[in-house]
Amino acid sequence: MAVARKFEKCALVIGILSSLEEKRDELLNLLEKDFGPILHVSRTLDFPYTDYYDKEMSGHPVRYLIMFSNPADPALLADYKTRTNEIEHVFENEAGRRINIDPGVLSLSNFVLASCKNRSHRIALKNGVYAELTLIYQNKDFQCLPWTYADYASEEVKEILRFFRTEYKSRLVIAETKKQCLTEKEQFCTCKP
Repeated sequence: MAVARKFEKCALVIGILSSLEEKRDELLNLLEKDFGPILHVSRTLDFPYTDYYDKEMSGHPVRYLIMFSNPADPALLADYKTRTNEIEHVFENEAGRRINIDPGVLSLSNFVLASCKNRSHRIALKNGVYAELTLIYQNKDFQCLPWTYADYASEEVKEILRFFRTEYKSRLVIAETKKQCLTEKEQFCTCKP
């Protein structure tokens, strides 16, 4: 019989589309309040894939990605999306969103984004939030799927995610080493209260 185990912690990675770059520091401060310290902010990328967001965002957006320091529980992905939706409202104007915030969880094997739009390939989580397997890590690189958005399929974004994945992997090794050291210490030492 299979035994359910706790999910391995992932890296919280948030994708930002913004036409409001003058508010970047304010946005990053709000995200840090909710999700903890930011470890990396990627370079800013052009967003030439569509003009879908231009009218709502009152201008052409740019894309960047953020990796957070604290390990993320993938079971909380819907909660992350609910909170980022609330943060988006802070920056709205009469036309709509000026910032689009897409939280995701990065593991050694994949990158999963949260979405409020249901599609055939998305899995319902809770409260109207779905999980989308956006990229898989196979053959030593991220691989696109038929539904992967063009920006996440781009070499620029995959390069950033490869860097984030390497950082995440090194943090897993450090955590495992610390855990092993504590186990060995308990094995050979009698600790007094």
